[in-house]
Amino acid sequence: MKVLKFGGTSVGSAERIKEVAKLIVDGDRKIVVFSAMSGTTNTLVEISDYLYKKNPEGANEVINKLEEAYVGHVNELYETPEYKEKGLEVVHSHFDSIRKYTKDLFTLFEEKVLLAQGELISSALVNFYLQEQGIKSVLIPALSFMRMDKNNDPDPIYIREKLNQQIEQYPEVELFITQGYICRNAYGEIDNLQRGGSDYTASLIGAAIKAKEIQIWTDIDGMHDNDPRVVEKTSPVRHLEFEEAAELAYFGAKILHPTCIQPAKYANIPVRLLNTMDPSAPGTLISNDGSKEKKIKAVAAKENITAIRIKSSRMLLAYGFLRKVFEIFESYETPIDMICTSEVGVSVTIDNTRNLNEILNDLRKYGTVTVDDNMCIICVVGDLSWENVGFEAHALEAMKNIPVRMISFGGSNYNISFLIRNEDKVKALRQLSDYLFNNK
Repeated sequence: MKVLKFGGTSVGSAERIKEVAKLIVDGDRKIVVFSAMSGTTNTLVEISDYLYKKNPEGANEVINKLEEAYVGHVNELYETPEYKEKGLEVVHSHFDSIRKYTKDLFTLFEEKVLLAQGELISSALVNFYLQEQGIKSVLIPALSFMRMDKNNDPDPIYIREKLNQQIEQYPEVELFITQGYICRNAYGEIDNLQRGGSDYTASLIGAAIKAKEIQIWTDIDGMHDNDPRVVEKTSPVRHLEFEEAAELAYFGAKILHPTCIQPAKYANIPVRLLNTMDPSAPGTLISNDGSKEKKIKAVAAKENITAIRIKSSRMLLAYGFLRKVFEIFESYETPIDMICTSEVGVSVTIDNTRNLNEILNDLRKYGTVTVDDNMCIICVVGDLSWENVGFEAHALEAMKNIPVRMISFGGSNYNISFLIRNEDKVKALRQLSDYLFNNK
């Protein structure tokens, strides 16, 4: 059995849903995970913002506009009066539920329920369309099996047991439809897997059923060797190791959610990135197949980074200094991206500045602190193990005329990272493409 996930743009219109239906109906048994239709989650966040600000009129205006768009999708999607009525009933039912929040107290709990509506609507509409076409499909609610534990981590035993119970009820059915992103927490309340979590859902499902393959369908032909939005003539990377894909996803490759890789990696299930706009394209295969390609494969960039340097003579020949520094970041739940050390100083980067002032105040107890903001991490990914002589030199040569604040190399065998100014990002990406991939 395979697991397929389709993002918002893949189901962003009636026409796109019809094309997706053609892709998933091929006689093979599979579970298909759907995101909300393109733009829906952002609009639901906007509605939530109005409700937090106690502006029900503003919320209702946005609600009505979104509902009108969905009514248009329903009228385009279905051919028969029976299924148009079913589709409209689903849409109106969910939007009536959303409107109730304009009259009651609105908290984080209600927001989580509201944000789940996009996936619930899209999956129901797709399932009805399949049934209208005479295809046997079953909608299995993600809220019946996708659960997080008290540490806000997935509960794999619960997911496996509940999901397989659902599948076993329909031994003759080949096509199961479910929702991405949404789940329940340890207390049974509706929650979510954060933005981009539909990838995570697909990976967790794949691990739970020991899938043959997990496919992530988007609107681009696999993961490219650079950012196609700012660099011309980028090319899809046909194969990546799990660790390489994880590095690229974390450092800015938008096609894949960073958390998606882990469940598939641990279960050793291949992940394939494919393009709904060009289904015949081979895309990118992510797997550890044992045949490492000894080369640099791709570049990614992560913007809005803040660099912090702590300089202290107390660090010289001392132990425990780094532990104290890291404990400060831990106490404010702020992850560190890069780190470089010297005899009397340590530099780190963060992308979450919510508690920056408090962090800086605590760090000043141990030394002199300087801050550089509006920075960018450029990540060069490939087989960069130290035995591959000269690979790091190629990346350094490409960056030779760009000011570099920090370099991180050796933390893994898969990347070398450069910290530069945001304003130098585009120039750096283009030079790396020219030097590493275009033989210029």
